[in-house]
Amino acid sequence: MFLYGLTLQRSNCITHAVHGNFSGTKQQEIAVARGKLIELLKPDTSTGKVHSLITLEVFGEIRSLMAFRLTGGHKDYLVCGSDSGRISILEYNPQKNKFEKIHLETFGKSGCRRIVPGQYLAIDPKGRAVMIGAIEKQKLVYILNRDSEARLTISSPLEAHKANTLVYHMVGIDVGFENPMFACIELDYEEADSDPSAEAALMTKQTLTFYELDLGLNHVVRKYSEPLEDRANMLVSVPGGNDGPGGVLVCAEKYIIYKNFGDQPDIRMPIPRRRNDLNPERGMLIVASATHKSKSRFFFVLQTEQGDIFKVTLEADDDMVTEVRMKYFDTVSVAAAMCVLRTGFLFVASEFGNHYLYQIAHLGEEDGETEFSSAIPLTDGDTFFYAPRPLKNIILVDELESLSPVMACQVHDLTNEDTPQLYVACGRGPRSSMRVLRNGLEVAEMAVSDLPGNPNAVWTVKTREDEEYDSYIIVSFVNATLVLSIGETVEEVTDSGFLGTTPTLSCSLLGENSLVQVYPDGIRLIRADKRVNEWKAPGKKTILKCAVNERQVVIALTGGELVYFEMDASGHLNEFTDRKEIGSDIVCMDLAKVPSNEQRTRFLAVGLADNTVRIISLGPTDCLQPLSMQALPAAPQSVCIIEIGGSDNEMQSQRPVGGLILNTGLDNGVLFRTTLDNVTGDLSDTRTRYLGTRPVKLFRVLTQGCDAVLAMSSRTWLSYQHQNRFHLTPLSYESLEFASGFTSEQCPEGIVAISENTLRILALEKLGTVFNQVSTPLQYTPRRFVLHKPSNHFVVIETDHNTYTEDTKKQRKEEMIEEMIEAAGDHEKELASEMIEAFREDLPEQQFGSTKAGNSQWASRIHILDANKGKSYGIVRLEQNAAAVSIAICKFANQTEADNFYVIVGVARDLQLTPRRSNGGGELHTYMIDAKGEGLTHIHTTTVEDVPGALCSYHGRLLVGVGKLLRIYDLGKRKLLRKCENKHVPHNIVQIHAIGHRILVCDVQESCHWVRYRRQENQLVIFADDTYPRWVTSAAVMDYATVAVADKFGTICVLRLPNDVNDDVQDDPSGTKALWSRGILSGASQKAELLCSYYVGETILSLQKCTLIAGGSDSLVYTTLSGGIGILVPFTSHEDHDFFQHLEMHLRSEIPPILGREHLAYRSYYFPVKNVIDGDLCEMFSSMEYSKQKIVAEELDRLPSEVSKRLEDLRTRYAF
Repeated sequence: MFLYGLTLQRSNCITHAVHGNFSGTKQQEIAVARGKLIELLKPDTSTGKVHSLITLEVFGEIRSLMAFRLTGGHKDYLVCGSDSGRISILEYNPQKNKFEKIHLETFGKSGCRRIVPGQYLAIDPKGRAVMIGAIEKQKLVYILNRDSEARLTISSPLEAHKANTLVYHMVGIDVGFENPMFACIELDYEEADSDPSAEAALMTKQTLTFYELDLGLNHVVRKYSEPLEDRANMLVSVPGGNDGPGGVLVCAEKYIIYKNFGDQPDIRMPIPRRRNDLNPERGMLIVASATHKSKSRFFFVLQTEQGDIFKVTLEADDDMVTEVRMKYFDTVSVAAAMCVLRTGFLFVASEFGNHYLYQIAHLGEEDGETEFSSAIPLTDGDTFFYAPRPLKNIILVDELESLSPVMACQVHDLTNEDTPQLYVACGRGPRSSMRVLRNGLEVAEMAVSDLPGNPNAVWTVKTREDEEYDSYIIVSFVNATLVLSIGETVEEVTDSGFLGTTPTLSCSLLGENSLVQVYPDGIRLIRADKRVNEWKAPGKKTILKCAVNERQVVIALTGGELVYFEMDASGHLNEFTDRKEIGSDIVCMDLAKVPSNEQRTRFLAVGLADNTVRIISLGPTDCLQPLSMQALPAAPQSVCIIEIGGSDNEMQSQRPVGGLILNTGLDNGVLFRTTLDNVTGDLSDTRTRYLGTRPVKLFRVLTQGCDAVLAMSSRTWLSYQHQNRFHLTPLSYESLEFASGFTSEQCPEGIVAISENTLRILALEKLGTVFNQVSTPLQYTPRRFVLHKPSNHFVVIETDHNTYTEDTKKQRKEEMIEEMIEAAGDHEKELASEMIEAFREDLPEQQFGSTKAGNSQWASRIHILDANKGKSYGIVRLEQNAAAVSIAICKFANQTEADNFYVIVGVARDLQLTPRRSNGGGELHTYMIDAKGEGLTHIHTTTVEDVPGALCSYHGRLLVGVGKLLRIYDLGKRKLLRKCENKHVPHNIVQIHAIGHRILVCDVQESCHWVRYRRQENQLVIFADDTYPRWVTSAAVMDYATVAVADKFGTICVLRLPNDVNDDVQDDPSGTKALWSRGILSGASQKAELLCSYYVGETILSLQKCTLIAGGSDSLVYTTLSGGIGILVPFTSHEDHDFFQHLEMHLRSEIPPILGREHLAYRSYYFPVKNVIDGDLCEMFSSMEYSKQKIVAEELDRLPSEVSKRLEDLRTRYAF
């Protein structure tokens, strides 16, 4: 078995985010790290939308990311710490739209190791040095400079190691132009390590250590170190030199401490707490920070682990800081990183959940909030209190959807759309959701208006060539034409010069300021001064089809006669003397755009009723002569010539300029895409795609300033280029009949379309996305879900740790209110009543988060949901500390009513996570689900001695994994009845699958075990297992003997039982079996074979074998904790596998990963990669420079177009 790995949706979580002027312009961009990806985001200052400029797969783990700028420079560089054992400095090249490697310096071994630097990065604020540190011991400093040609140079590393020391955080100190300094939070564990009583470990304190890089002597010294009283987790550098006092803010538990050298005393500021916190004793940490610095002032934005943002300012007197001031600013979701841009945007990037872009409307100076100060005297341990509120100082302008974390996923076609939907349970805590993913682009509906009848066509035109926006929308009906003027509103006009009493075949801007209208009886040319020239069709002939561009008009008369017109320099439309008889009915035609600096285009595409499409020359020497022809399997419906590549933002070396593509839509619903040679007019490299059941109509539109094609069949598709890759994606919208590009101030790249009797203005904002999402909010983190097939409803179990249930919350509030009343004296009664009112106010947890209840506190519920309608039905709430961990739906064979479905939920009581044990044992809750799938009836509860981690239906009974015991249960009157048990699974059962009579049991640590149930002896016998330990998170049954297994480290492997495996083995209850025949290492005597192994790079939580497109083949679909979705697909021929294996081999050497990790080593992180080709690497072929593409293609004895065609064919055969 040979597989090909493809990513359908890249990881959504953001672990690091930094901002800077990476493209060298004044516009700021945001560079984000998504695990194994680097992405550059650009917020549009006019619309507030965030656009992705480039996404780059680095084939390594990005551990740290920082931006820096050399003194006096105007461009920022990126410095990355990764698992490659190298420090990487990258520069963004806006002309080629790619990251370029500037420096790659090796310092250690690859992999995420404790003592190899890469985990932490700190930059000198003046860009003179960078420190890269490990979690333990090693720190290296590199000096950054320029050479004589203003290129960035990097020195050899200078060591700042200290043995037996753990590092928590590091930051560069702003000291102006004095010697660069770095601050670290360190912990020396040498004494604790040598003390057997463990008392020294409790006494050990963290230290704040300053390192100085002496530029004169070229070495690093430990300048100063002082112990910290509180446990700290983060440092924030304070602007220094001429901008501020310098020093650092140390963010510790419950406190923020300002520290600096010299005579500066420490200033402690308690972190304020929410007034209505149900757990006031719990410590509070700062988790994210951002600094805003302008010429006159600076301030910090700090976020607590509850999501509350504080604005922090420092009051200084002659460079001595006298107080720290904090003010509650707003509450957003908990961030992994925050960026404050110069344009007033706040970007909040989350590891789990959506990312947000806010506009800072006010700086919180006049919002009525109390400002807390370190100068206000408080007793030790006390703090200030504030009341959280809805957003006041910031305004949400854009939201980037993120699936991270995907907890569970199933693929079904519940809405009978032919293409299956992905049902994804994702999110964490109160921001969780159940999402339905469909392959399609999200469409923003800008306007919909009714028309006085059913139109058959629509166009938009400008009145002058140099106008930015469209002036008219022209709508054609069966017997009339309606002209709408675009201004503040869209309204009908009658003085445009267009003929309104006839249907229109086409209209366009011609030349600099003339408009042309083609209608069945002739051509109407409207000048800028409203003078009208007419050309009438000869005799009884009418115009059937036409094609128009900026300077040329071609019409087809009845009888298959072509007439060609061209505009001269004076603005007249001149007819070419000869006319061309084609000899077959002309069905459709199109003209290419006029190339820049040329008078005309040479190419006219004509689709004929004899199932051909012909390219006809319009050159002055061979006008109306045929150049080439393509035979089609069905009659053409429409043709469209577009230009790809060659746009202003690509270098000429990237791709041959102005490649023309002929798109042909056929009557049978197929789209043909053929390369049209822009010199000879030859047609080559045809690619086909089935779009739908109706004939395909094609329309040229603009996306990101480049040509794209809107193809309409039973669904509407968009064919476009995005980040050097071709996309053909359906629109998630109702079917349309006719469309045209639309440009206005509110909608710079829109589409105006007609559907029945309505005119619609649409915008496509999320180009490059594969899935369109419909989301239903959930209360707790969804763990697993099952489908009730008769009703197509899902039963979801939601469980959260560190959380109170609704009942416990109410009870806890009442207890705290009673304590307040008792503590308040007579003179404080009024104040106490005010506080109680504020305390009783319920804040929406989706925005403000839920109260942290403490360890071993669990809240759960069982939820019936119609995901497509977003409708909730029955909800069963479990009591406090009952954690629902597993679910199954099954029918029991011993029941008289055979149609009844039962939902079994495995519940752990008082579950403790470290060390993992269930102090209250476990329970199996049995519910009967009604026929409509709208309610659950509790039947009974069965007590078990351990956590029931896995459940599975098996031949009318229930398989249960109770800790490491495998059991079969049947339904009884008062509880489930235990029928059979196996005790030989090593650690803890996490998944069970039934394959006919075989049972597949997955252990948390020891891979898979194959079990056979012997009905006569009532025994469960393990007859085969795996030779390697695998920490299984998910498994999918491929066939009777094959299983795909994913582990928590990110490896997918395929295991198969050999053909000679015997599952009819006898167990040995007497224990007298010889020791040497008991199998290898006390496991089963028969072992599974490893067929494939592949490292994905993210923790995989779901695997499923299914079909993703109508008529497609089966693929293995996986989803990851980071929100990624990918597939593994089988090769159907050795020739295919051989081709892609060689392509992968050449690409490994031609485009090595940019952060220095070796591709083969990365894909073999834990197990050597076996029989899997990396499709993500292969698809980077199309983003290579054209010269490199030719080199690789020649090695394979192919043309570059043939290689990209095979890449595209393999993807579209299985997915999108």
